[in-house]
Amino acid sequence: MKKTITLLGFSLSLASAYAADAWLRGTTAKDPLAYTPGEEMVFTLTLEDGAGVGKEIAWERTGDDGKKEKGRGAATGPVVVKTSLDRPGFVRIYAEVVAPGAELVGYKGRNVPKGIVFFDGGAGVNVDAIRQGVPAPKDFDAFWAKHKANLAAVPMKDVKVVELPCANAKVKLYTVEIPCAGPRPATGYLTVPTAPGKYPARIGFHGYGSSWGKAATAAPECVKDKGNEIVLMLSAHGFELNRDAAYYREFRKTTQSNGHTHAFDPKQNSDPETAYFCGMTYRVMRGLEYLKSRPEWNGKDLKAFGGSQGGLQSIWAAALDPQVTACEISIPWCCDIGGTEVGRNRGTWYVEWVPALGYYDPVNMAARIPKSCKVVISRAGLGDYTCPPTGIAAFFNNLTAPKSIVWVQGSTHGYVPPKAERYAR
Repeated sequence: MKKTITLLGFSLSLASAYAADAWLRGTTAKDPLAYTPGEEMVFTLTLEDGAGVGKEIAWERTGDDGKKEKGRGAATGPVVVKTSLDRPGFVRIYAEVVAPGAELVGYKGRNVPKGIVFFDGGAGVNVDAIRQGVPAPKDFDAFWAKHKANLAAVPMKDVKVVELPCANAKVKLYTVEIPCAGPRPATGYLTVPTAPGKYPARIGFHGYGSSWGKAATAAPECVKDKGNEIVLMLSAHGFELNRDAAYYREFRKTTQSNGHTHAFDPKQNSDPETAYFCGMTYRVMRGLEYLKSRPEWNGKDLKAFGGSQGGLQSIWAAALDPQVTACEISIPWCCDIGGTEVGRNRGTWYVEWVPALGYYDPVNMAARIPKSCKVVISRAGLGDYTCPPTGIAAFFNNLTAPKSIVWVQGSTHGYVPPKAERYAR
Protein backbone atom coordinates (compact mmCIF):
# COMPACT_ATOMS: atom_id res chain seq x y z
CA MET A 1 0.00 0.00 0.00
CA LYS A 2 1.31 3.45 -0.89
CA LYS A 3 1.01 6.25 1.64
CA THR A 4 2.06 9.88 1.56
CA ILE A 5 3.06 12.14 4.44
CA THR A 6 3.90 15.82 4.51
CA LEU A 7 7.10 16.75 6.33
CA LEU A 8 8.56 20.27 6.57
CA GLY A 9 6.34 21.25 3.67
CA PHE A 10 7.45 18.38 1.41
CA SER A 11 5.26 15.45 0.39
CA LEU A 12 7.06 12.14 0.78
CA SER A 13 5.78 8.92 -0.76
CA LEU A 14 6.34 5.72 1.20
CA ALA A 15 5.84 2.89 -1.27
CA SER A 16 6.57 0.10 1.20
CA ALA A 17 7.00 1.70 4.61
CA TYR A 18 3.55 0.62 5.76
CA ALA A 19 2.98 -2.44 3.62
CA ALA A 20 -0.14 -4.27 4.79
CA ASP A 21 -0.73 -1.28 7.10
CA ALA A 22 1.95 -2.48 9.53
CA TRP A 23 2.91 0.06 12.17
CA LEU A 24 4.74 0.15 15.48
CA ARG A 25 2.73 1.19 18.52
CA GLY A 26 4.45 2.67 21.53
CA THR A 27 2.67 3.16 24.84
CA THR A 28 3.62 4.05 28.40
CA ALA A 29 2.32 2.51 31.59
CA LYS A 30 0.84 5.87 32.62
CA ASP A 31 0.21 9.33 31.20
CA PRO A 32 3.52 10.09 29.42
CA LEU A 33 3.47 13.68 30.70
CA ALA A 34 3.09 12.75 34.36
CA TYR A 35 6.43 11.29 35.38
CA THR A 36 8.58 12.57 38.24
CA PRO A 37 12.40 12.68 38.49
CA GLY A 38 13.86 9.20 38.84
CA GLU A 39 10.50 7.45 38.40
CA GLU A 40 10.65 4.35 36.23
CA MET A 41 9.14 4.81 32.78
CA VAL A 42 7.82 1.66 31.14
CA PHE A 43 7.38 1.71 27.36
CA THR A 44 5.71 -1.15 25.49
CA LEU A 45 6.48 -1.49 21.77
CA THR A 46 4.11 -3.63 19.72
CA LEU A 47 4.04 -4.42 16.01
CA GLU A 48 0.50 -3.86 14.76
CA ASP A 49 -1.09 -5.22 11.57
CA GLY A 50 2.10 -6.94 10.46
CA ALA A 51 3.82 -10.33 10.85
CA GLY A 52 6.71 -10.25 13.30
CA VAL A 53 8.07 -13.72 12.60
CA GLY A 54 11.79 -13.56 11.87
CA LYS A 55 11.99 -9.87 12.79
CA GLU A 56 13.09 -7.83 15.77
CA ILE A 57 12.14 -4.51 17.31
CA ALA A 58 15.35 -2.53 17.79
CA TRP A 59 15.18 0.57 19.98
CA GLU A 60 17.33 3.47 21.07
CA ARG A 61 16.78 5.67 24.11
CA THR A 62 18.05 9.25 24.21
CA GLY A 63 17.01 12.12 26.44
CA ASP A 64 17.61 15.54 27.88
CA ASP A 65 20.14 14.01 30.28
CA GLY A 66 22.46 13.06 27.42
CA LYS A 67 22.28 9.35 28.19
CA LYS A 68 21.88 6.72 25.46
CA GLU A 69 20.75 3.11 25.64
CA LYS A 70 19.98 0.50 22.99
CA GLY A 71 18.22 -2.83 22.95
CA ARG A 72 16.06 -5.20 20.93
CA GLY A 73 13.60 -8.02 21.21
CA ALA A 74 11.52 -10.38 19.04
CA ALA A 75 8.83 -8.60 17.04
CA THR A 76 6.42 -11.49 17.62
CA GLY A 77 5.58 -10.08 21.03
CA PRO A 78 5.69 -6.75 22.83
CA VAL A 79 9.14 -5.35 23.65
CA VAL A 80 9.34 -3.56 26.99
CA VAL A 81 11.77 -0.69 27.58
CA LYS A 82 12.37 0.60 31.10
CA THR A 83 14.18 3.85 31.76
CA SER A 84 14.00 7.07 33.78
CA LEU A 85 15.04 10.73 33.75
CA ASP A 86 16.43 12.64 36.71
CA ARG A 87 15.38 16.16 35.70
CA PRO A 88 12.57 18.13 34.04
CA GLY A 89 12.63 17.20 30.36
CA PHE A 90 11.85 14.38 27.97
CA VAL A 91 13.04 10.89 27.12
CA ARG A 92 12.91 9.85 23.46
CA ILE A 93 12.38 6.25 22.36
CA TYR A 94 13.05 5.55 18.71
CA ALA A 95 12.36 2.00 17.46
CA GLU A 96 12.23 0.08 14.17
CA VAL A 97 11.20 -3.34 13.00
CA VAL A 98 14.37 -4.91 11.59
CA ALA A 99 15.88 -8.22 10.57
CA PRO A 100 17.94 -9.84 13.34
CA GLY A 101 21.29 -8.08 13.68
CA ALA A 102 20.33 -5.19 11.43
CA GLU A 103 21.20 -1.66 12.48
CA LEU A 104 18.64 1.08 13.03
CA VAL A 105 18.20 3.17 9.90
CA GLY A 106 16.52 5.95 11.81
CA TYR A 107 13.79 8.40 11.03
CA LYS A 108 15.99 11.08 12.63
CA GLY A 109 13.37 13.80 12.37
CA ARG A 110 13.62 14.60 8.69
CA ASN A 111 13.58 11.84 6.06
CA VAL A 112 11.53 8.66 6.17
CA PRO A 113 13.42 5.82 4.45
CA LYS A 114 11.23 3.49 2.41
CA GLY A 115 10.41 0.24 4.09
CA ILE A 116 10.77 1.51 7.66
CA VAL A 117 8.14 0.56 10.24
CA PHE A 118 9.00 2.75 13.20
CA PHE A 119 7.93 4.38 16.44
CA ASP A 120 9.25 7.75 17.56
CA GLY A 121 7.87 9.03 20.84
CA GLY A 122 8.61 9.55 24.47
CA ALA A 123 7.62 10.73 27.91
CA GLY A 124 8.26 13.76 30.07
CA VAL A 125 9.33 14.49 33.64
CA ASN A 126 7.97 17.49 35.56
CA VAL A 127 6.83 18.91 32.24
CA ASP A 128 5.22 21.98 33.84
CA ALA A 129 8.59 22.97 35.35
CA ILE A 130 10.50 23.11 32.04
CA ARG A 131 11.87 26.53 31.14
CA GLN A 132 14.26 27.77 28.46
CA GLY A 133 17.89 26.76 28.52
CA VAL A 134 19.27 30.30 28.12
CA PRO A 135 17.78 33.50 29.62
CA ALA A 136 16.25 36.17 27.38
CA PRO A 137 18.53 39.04 26.27
CA LYS A 138 18.45 41.84 28.85
CA ASP A 139 17.53 44.41 26.21
CA PHE A 140 14.85 42.22 24.60
CA ASP A 141 12.04 44.80 24.87
CA ALA A 142 14.28 47.70 23.86
CA PHE A 143 15.38 45.76 20.78
CA TRP A 144 11.80 45.27 19.65
CA ALA A 145 10.83 48.86 20.40
CA LYS A 146 13.65 49.91 18.10
CA HIS A 147 12.52 47.53 15.37
CA LYS A 148 8.95 48.74 15.54
CA ALA A 149 10.29 52.28 15.15
CA ASN A 150 12.31 51.17 12.12
CA LEU A 151 9.16 49.75 10.56
CA ALA A 152 7.11 52.85 11.35
CA ALA A 153 9.73 54.93 9.52
CA VAL A 154 8.75 53.17 6.27
CA PRO A 155 5.35 54.58 5.24
CA MET A 156 2.74 51.99 4.29
CA LYS A 157 1.80 53.65 1.04
CA ASP A 158 1.75 52.70 -2.63
CA VAL A 159 0.64 49.18 -1.77
CA LYS A 160 0.33 47.10 -4.94
CA VAL A 161 -2.92 45.14 -5.03
CA VAL A 162 -3.72 42.98 -8.08
CA GLU A 163 -6.94 41.00 -8.40
CA LEU A 164 -6.70 37.40 -9.60
CA PRO A 165 -9.38 35.10 -10.99
CA CYS A 166 -11.21 33.11 -8.31
CA ALA A 167 -13.88 30.47 -8.90
CA ASN A 168 -15.47 31.15 -5.52
CA ALA A 169 -18.15 33.83 -5.82
CA LYS A 170 -18.04 34.41 -2.05
CA VAL A 171 -14.58 36.02 -2.09
CA LYS A 172 -12.27 38.14 -4.18
CA LEU A 173 -8.63 37.09 -4.47
CA TYR A 174 -5.66 39.47 -4.68
CA THR A 175 -1.89 39.54 -4.57
CA VAL A 176 -0.51 42.30 -2.35
CA GLU A 177 2.94 43.87 -2.12
CA ILE A 178 3.49 46.20 0.83
CA PRO A 179 6.53 48.45 1.42
CA CYS A 180 8.43 47.26 4.47
CA ALA A 181 11.57 47.75 6.52
CA GLY A 182 14.30 45.20 5.89
CA PRO A 183 15.54 43.88 2.57
CA ARG A 184 12.20 43.12 0.89
CA PRO A 185 8.51 44.07 0.93
CA ALA A 186 5.77 42.04 2.56
CA THR A 187 3.91 40.00 -0.06
CA GLY A 188 1.03 37.57 0.06
CA TYR A 189 -2.37 36.43 -1.14
CA LEU A 190 -5.42 38.21 0.20
CA THR A 191 -9.02 37.01 0.11
CA VAL A 192 -11.85 39.39 0.94
CA PRO A 193 -15.56 38.49 1.18
CA THR A 194 -17.61 39.87 -1.70
CA ALA A 195 -20.62 40.64 0.49
CA PRO A 196 -20.46 44.11 2.07
CA GLY A 197 -19.82 44.16 5.79
CA LYS A 198 -17.25 43.99 8.57
CA TYR A 199 -15.35 40.74 9.08
CA PRO A 200 -12.82 38.99 11.32
CA ALA A 201 -9.29 38.90 9.91
CA ARG A 202 -6.79 36.06 9.80
CA ILE A 203 -3.10 36.04 8.85
CA GLY A 204 -1.48 32.74 7.89
CA PHE A 205 2.09 31.54 7.49
CA HIS A 206 3.72 28.55 5.79
CA GLY A 207 6.18 25.88 6.96
CA TYR A 208 9.84 25.97 5.99
CA GLY A 209 9.58 23.99 2.76
CA SER A 210 6.11 25.08 1.71
CA SER A 211 7.09 28.72 2.24
CA TRP A 212 8.71 28.38 -1.18
CA GLY A 213 6.63 26.33 -3.61
CA LYS A 214 3.17 26.69 -2.12
CA ALA A 215 3.51 30.38 -1.33
CA ALA A 216 5.24 31.33 -4.56
CA THR A 217 3.29 29.89 -7.43
CA ALA A 218 -0.15 28.92 -6.20
CA ALA A 219 -2.88 31.03 -4.67
CA PRO A 220 -4.60 29.76 -1.52
CA GLU A 221 -7.51 27.46 -2.09
CA CYS A 222 -9.95 30.35 -2.20
CA VAL A 223 -12.64 28.07 -3.59
CA LYS A 224 -12.96 26.66 -0.05
CA ASP A 225 -13.33 30.06 1.62
CA LYS A 226 -16.72 30.54 3.23
CA GLY A 227 -16.68 34.28 2.68
CA ASN A 228 -16.90 35.03 6.40
CA GLU A 229 -13.42 36.48 7.06
CA ILE A 230 -10.52 38.36 5.50
CA VAL A 231 -7.46 36.15 5.03
CA LEU A 232 -3.88 37.17 4.24
CA MET A 233 -1.46 34.30 3.51
CA LEU A 234 1.87 36.04 3.93
CA SER A 235 5.08 35.01 2.22
CA ALA A 236 7.97 34.43 4.62
CA HIS A 237 10.43 35.77 2.05
CA GLY A 238 8.89 38.82 0.43
CA PHE A 239 9.29 37.53 -3.10
CA GLU A 240 7.08 38.44 -6.04
CA LEU A 241 4.09 36.19 -6.58
CA ASN A 242 2.99 34.25 -9.66
CA ARG A 243 6.39 34.34 -11.33
CA ASP A 244 7.90 31.47 -13.34
CA ALA A 245 9.91 28.68 -11.74
CA ALA A 246 13.24 30.13 -12.90
CA TYR A 247 12.58 33.29 -10.86
CA TYR A 248 12.08 31.30 -7.66
CA ARG A 249 15.14 29.13 -8.27
CA GLU A 250 17.30 32.23 -8.59
CA PHE A 251 15.58 34.05 -5.74
CA ARG A 252 16.09 31.13 -3.40
CA LYS A 253 19.83 31.24 -4.06
CA THR A 254 19.90 34.85 -2.83
CA THR A 255 18.54 33.76 0.56
CA GLN A 256 21.33 31.26 1.13
CA SER A 257 24.37 32.26 3.16
CA ASN A 258 27.75 30.60 3.62
CA GLY A 259 26.40 27.33 2.27
CA HIS A 260 23.30 27.35 4.48
CA THR A 261 19.66 27.59 3.47
CA HIS A 262 17.64 30.46 4.88
CA ALA A 263 17.90 31.08 8.63
CA PHE A 264 20.57 28.41 9.28
CA ASP A 265 23.83 30.38 8.92
CA PRO A 266 25.44 30.88 12.37
CA LYS A 267 27.59 33.75 11.08
CA GLN A 268 24.57 35.58 9.65
CA ASN A 269 22.64 34.85 12.85
CA SER A 270 25.40 36.19 15.10
CA ASP A 271 24.00 39.70 14.71
CA PRO A 272 20.24 40.13 15.28
CA GLU A 273 20.22 42.85 12.61
CA THR A 274 21.59 40.52 9.91
CA ALA A 275 19.80 37.32 10.94
CA TYR A 276 17.35 36.10 8.32
CA PHE A 277 14.63 36.18 10.96
CA CYS A 278 15.03 39.98 11.19
CA GLY A 279 13.47 40.61 7.78
CA MET A 280 10.83 37.95 8.40
CA THR A 281 9.66 39.68 11.57
CA TYR A 282 9.41 43.04 9.82
CA ARG A 283 7.20 41.42 7.19
CA VAL A 284 5.03 39.76 9.84
CA MET A 285 4.40 43.10 11.56
CA ARG A 286 3.78 44.92 8.28
CA GLY A 287 1.40 42.20 7.06
CA LEU A 288 -0.64 42.59 10.24
CA GLU A 289 -0.61 46.37 9.88
CA TYR A 290 -1.93 46.12 6.33
CA LEU A 291 -4.60 43.57 7.26
CA LYS A 292 -5.86 45.88 10.01
CA SER A 293 -6.02 48.77 7.53
CA ARG A 294 -8.53 46.97 5.33
CA PRO A 295 -11.93 48.70 5.53
CA GLU A 296 -13.63 45.29 5.71
CA TRP A 297 -11.99 44.40 9.05
CA ASN A 298 -14.33 44.46 12.04
CA GLY A 299 -11.64 46.04 14.22
CA LYS A 300 -11.66 43.36 16.92
CA ASP A 301 -11.00 39.79 15.70
CA LEU A 302 -7.46 39.11 14.46
CA LYS A 303 -6.11 35.57 14.30
CA ALA A 304 -2.61 34.27 13.43
CA PHE A 305 -2.15 30.65 12.35
CA GLY A 306 0.44 28.27 10.95
CA GLY A 307 2.55 25.19 11.57
CA SER A 308 6.29 24.65 12.03
CA GLN A 309 7.97 27.78 10.63
CA GLY A 310 4.44 29.13 10.25
CA GLY A 311 3.91 28.49 13.95
CA LEU A 312 7.07 30.46 14.72
CA GLN A 313 5.81 33.40 12.67
CA SER A 314 2.40 33.21 14.33
CA ILE A 315 4.06 33.45 17.73
CA TRP A 316 5.95 36.54 16.57
CA ALA A 317 2.65 38.00 15.36
CA ALA A 318 0.94 37.44 18.72
CA ALA A 319 3.89 38.81 20.72
CA LEU A 320 4.63 41.85 18.57
CA ASP A 321 1.09 43.05 17.84
CA PRO A 322 -1.20 43.42 20.88
CA GLN A 323 -4.28 43.43 18.64
CA VAL A 324 -3.85 39.76 17.72
CA THR A 325 -6.63 37.93 19.57
CA ALA A 326 -5.85 34.30 18.74
CA CYS A 327 -2.71 32.33 17.91
CA GLU A 328 -3.55 28.90 16.51
CA ILE A 329 -0.46 26.84 15.78
CA SER A 330 0.96 23.34 15.53
CA ILE A 331 4.49 21.92 15.90
CA PRO A 332 6.01 25.42 16.34
CA TRP A 333 9.63 25.68 15.20
CA CYS A 334 12.67 27.10 17.01
CA CYS A 335 11.33 26.97 20.57
CA ASP A 336 14.25 27.02 23.02
CA ILE A 337 17.02 27.24 20.42
CA GLY A 338 19.48 27.64 23.28
CA GLY A 339 18.41 24.35 24.84
CA THR A 340 21.46 22.73 23.25
CA GLU A 341 23.59 24.82 25.62
CA VAL A 342 22.27 22.80 28.58
CA GLY A 343 22.40 19.45 26.82
CA ARG A 344 18.82 19.14 25.67
CA ASN A 345 18.04 16.55 23.03
CA ARG A 346 17.84 17.56 19.37
CA GLY A 347 17.46 15.82 16.05
CA THR A 348 19.76 16.44 13.11
CA TRP A 349 17.92 19.42 11.60
CA TYR A 350 18.04 22.49 13.80
CA VAL A 351 19.27 26.07 13.90
CA GLU A 352 22.60 26.32 15.71
CA TRP A 353 22.47 28.50 18.81
CA VAL A 354 24.11 31.90 18.85
CA PRO A 355 23.09 34.50 21.48
CA ALA A 356 21.52 36.87 18.93
CA LEU A 357 18.80 34.28 18.26
CA GLY A 358 17.43 34.93 21.73
CA TYR A 359 15.57 37.92 20.31
CA TYR A 360 13.58 35.64 18.00
CA ASP A 361 13.12 32.55 20.17
CA PRO A 362 9.45 31.82 21.01
CA VAL A 363 10.34 31.03 24.62
CA ASN A 364 11.19 34.71 25.07
CA MET A 365 8.21 35.89 23.01
CA ALA A 366 5.79 33.90 25.17
CA ALA A 367 5.58 36.34 28.08
CA ARG A 368 4.95 39.20 25.64
CA ILE A 369 1.77 37.63 24.28
CA PRO A 370 -1.03 39.52 26.05
CA LYS A 371 -3.79 37.85 28.05
CA SER A 372 -6.25 39.08 25.43
CA CYS A 373 -4.79 36.54 22.97
CA LYS A 374 -5.65 32.86 23.27
CA VAL A 375 -2.85 30.45 22.26
CA VAL A 376 -3.85 27.03 20.95
CA ILE A 377 -1.24 24.41 20.04
CA SER A 378 -3.21 21.77 18.18
CA ARG A 379 -0.36 19.27 17.92
CA ALA A 380 2.96 18.78 19.67
CA GLY A 381 4.72 15.52 18.85
CA LEU A 382 6.38 13.47 21.56
CA GLY A 383 8.65 12.14 18.80
CA ASP A 384 9.15 15.42 16.93
CA TYR A 385 12.82 16.31 17.08
CA THR A 386 12.61 18.98 14.43
CA CYS A 387 10.51 20.86 17.01
CA PRO A 388 11.53 19.02 20.21
CA PRO A 389 8.95 18.58 22.96
CA THR A 390 11.20 20.18 25.61
CA GLY A 391 11.31 23.41 23.61
CA ILE A 392 7.57 23.48 23.04
CA ALA A 393 6.99 22.80 26.74
CA ALA A 394 9.30 25.70 27.66
CA PHE A 395 7.34 28.02 25.35
CA PHE A 396 3.99 26.80 26.67
CA ASN A 397 5.06 27.18 30.30
CA ASN A 398 6.25 30.76 29.74
CA LEU A 399 2.85 31.83 28.42
CA THR A 400 0.68 33.98 30.66
CA ALA A 401 -2.10 34.17 28.05
CA PRO A 402 -4.98 31.65 27.96
CA LYS A 403 -3.55 28.48 26.45
CA SER A 404 -4.09 24.85 25.49
CA ILE A 405 -1.96 22.14 23.95
CA VAL A 406 -2.43 18.63 22.59
CA TRP A 407 0.52 16.25 22.93
CA VAL A 408 0.51 13.30 20.51
CA GLN A 409 2.35 10.07 21.30
CA GLY A 410 4.36 8.69 18.39
CA SER A 411 3.94 11.86 16.34
CA THR A 412 7.01 13.15 14.55
CA HIS A 413 7.17 16.41 12.66
CA GLY A 414 5.20 15.17 9.69
CA TYR A 415 3.70 11.88 10.80
CA VAL A 416 0.90 10.91 13.17
CA PRO A 417 0.51 7.15 13.71
CA PRO A 418 -2.80 5.31 13.42
CA LYS A 419 -4.89 5.41 16.58
CA ALA A 420 -2.52 7.95 18.09
CA GLU A 421 -2.92 8.67 21.79
CA ARG A 422 -3.51 12.36 22.50
CA TYR A 423 -3.05 14.21 25.77
CA ALA A 424 -4.69 17.60 26.15
CA ARG A 425 -3.49 20.20 28.59
